[in-house]
Amino acid sequence: MNEMEDLTGSGRSSAGKYQLMPPDYGSDEDENSAEVAAFTTDLSVKEVLESSLRDVRSALARLEDGTYGICKYCGQPIDERRLLARPASSSCVNCKESIKSRV
Repeated sequence: MNEMEDLTGSGRSSAGKYQLMPPDYGSDEDENSAEVAAFTTDLSVKEVLESSLRDVRSALARLEDGTYGICKYCGQPIDERRLLARPASSSCVNCKESIKSRV
């Protein structure tokens, strides 16, 4: 199963975006609670999967254009240990920490 099947299995595509469809367990109040709980969990998972897929696609594009392993903020090489830990990383540790501290 590929990443597109992972996402499409849980919703329908609309212009490249995936919309999660809530399960239909029934009309009983207890069943509605189960629907909301399942939908909320599925929505969180969907968001993580979409974010990961964007990161991987971006890393693949950087591989193709020769900029993989170069920080997009400072232009310096990204430490090999960071790339081993997070291959889709687009920034060095210093820049990432700097960005996080601003938020």
